[in-house]
Amino acid sequence: MRREITGYSNPTVKYLRSLREKKHRKAAGEFLAEGLRLLTDARESGYLPELLVMAKTREAHTLLDVLEAEVLRSGGEVIETTPDILSKITGKSNPQAVTGVFKEFDTSLDVIDRDAAPIWMVAESLRDPGNLGTMLRTCDAVGAGGLILIDDCADPFSAEAVRASMGAVFTQNIARASWDEFLPWLRSGAGQLVAASLRDAVPYRGAAYASPCFVLVGNESQGLPEGYEAECDLRVTMPMRGRADSLNASVAGAVLAYEVLAALEK
Repeated sequence: MRREITGYSNPTVKYLRSLREKKHRKAAGEFLAEGLRLLTDARESGYLPELLVMAKTREAHTLLDVLEAEVLRSGGEVIETTPDILSKITGKSNPQAVTGVFKEFDTSLDVIDRDAAPIWMVAESLRDPGNLGTMLRTCDAVGAGGLILIDDCADPFSAEAVRASMGAVFTQNIARASWDEFLPWLRSGAGQLVAASLRDAVPYRGAAYASPCFVLVGNESQGLPEGYEAECDLRVTMPMRGRADSLNASVAGAVLAYEVLAALEK
């Protein structure tokens, strides 16, 4: 179905605006993704928006034509509106010409097949959605199976996290669990839990990594709780040669993930 929206007070506009807030996303089970590149990545990964919103003044593009046709073919809805209304929906003064509404994915631990990839990333209480999105990009880059979010993490379906993931939100498995749920699940099968730490740690270069390796990253300001570090099979340390005493959480995760990848590929 195709239709046009011209009024700010349209119920659909109000609903789409509400998806910028976590409580409304959670209630609806849907999230927004903005931009043709992001939506094309989604389509190529097997995900189509249920609703596609496009600016009437958009520039013609073959990829957008393909996306629109596939959304309509799948029974989805296409809406044309003004750039000003798109700005209201996305909360950006200069929005992309196209936005899509997707169903949130199953984020239970049941979606994780630990044997599907040699590396998995795990984030504990990661609060910055930009860091979360960046970790998803790292997962995609190193061929990881996905990202497991532990305890009180940022919402992976927030506009900021989705944007920062650069499409990786559609290529990676995402699971959410408490530590008390995750640890028994991990110990029920194969899996090495590795974290950067200063407690009884060995140099991260040349450490004895094993597949499947679960790379654990802690909260941006507090790091990992001591009890969580104690449960790790391997704790590694990275040299800090300047005045800074630590790396950004997502950067540390990326450095460690690439080292694990190099070790497992030998």
